[in-house]
Amino acid sequence: MSSAILTENQLKITELGVVDYLSAWKLQKQIHQGVVDSQSENTLLLLEHPSVYTAGRRTEILDRPLDDTPVIDVDRGGKITWHGPGQLVGYPIIKLKNSADVVGFVRELETALISLCAEFGIKADRYCERSGVWVRDDNSDRKIAAIGLRVAKGVTMHGFALNVNPDLSAYEKIIPCGITGAKVTSLTAELGREVSVNEVLPIIKKYIHPMLDRISQ
Repeated sequence: MSSAILTENQLKITELGVVDYLSAWKLQKQIHQGVVDSQSENTLLLLEHPSVYTAGRRTEILDRPLDDTPVIDVDRGGKITWHGPGQLVGYPIIKLKNSADVVGFVRELETALISLCAEFGIKADRYCERSGVWVRDDNSDRKIAAIGLRVAKGVTMHGFALNVNPDLSAYEKIIPCGITGAKVTSLTAELGREVSVNEVLPIIKKYIHPMLDRISQ
């Protein structure tokens, strides 16, 4: 596990490279307890996972793979999704100034991700009935970033997953986020050129960092 750590103001940003899901979840729990106890800084973990399906608390049986593909059940909100190479995952573990406004936190994350897409020349939007970030036009609604959170004792866990250049066929085994008929896309698919995670990292920090500083304590 490689790690590069940058400390800016009160938020620690840690780049972990590729980390298996269960190890990252264990790390999240450790940092979460430290933030709750005021023993750790507010932290943003940025990483990729090996291919894995995870199911949030609202996942229906019909959303899951029809074969015997393993699925990890987790304590975040939302439904089933996929993580894998080429997808940039961010886990903000922060003490919220207003822990009752979880929807407000989701909207802040959406805004930051929409701004990132705009920097790449992609017009993305929020979809009021659905969390996450979408590319919407006359052809289809295509999800480019997913959001699934948990807030416990005023501190957040889990977070967002931005499709940079993943193999989108991984989504064909599931109903992504439980939304029948919706498609999934990526920065690479929308632009028609290869975009790397390393290209996206400084831009995600540019938009996520000031937002997390503003809403955390």
